[in-house]
Amino acid sequence: MKTTFLKSTMPFAVVAIMGISGAFLTTSMQSASNAAAPKTGYIDGPQGPCSVPVSCNTASGQICQANGVQAFGKANNCSEVLFRP
Repeated sequence: MKTTFLKSTMPFAVVAIMGISGAFLTTSMQSASNAAAPKTGYIDGPQGPCSVPVSCNTASGQICQANGVQAFGKANNCSEVLFRP
């Protein structure tokens, strides 16, 4: 009796567990991709301040630098702190 019950309910339980875990994984992947969005930073160049583009992102970590000079985002007159990709 018990084996018949387990054989009939096991496939449904496996599908339900896979569906629930898939929903959680999809949600966590979406929030993780927004956290480390690539962003263009700028350093001072011959044309003036914030004139040379550099690849950076918004996730925390090491400060984004190019040629030993810290790169900034264009928000608030080039004062937005950006980090290394």
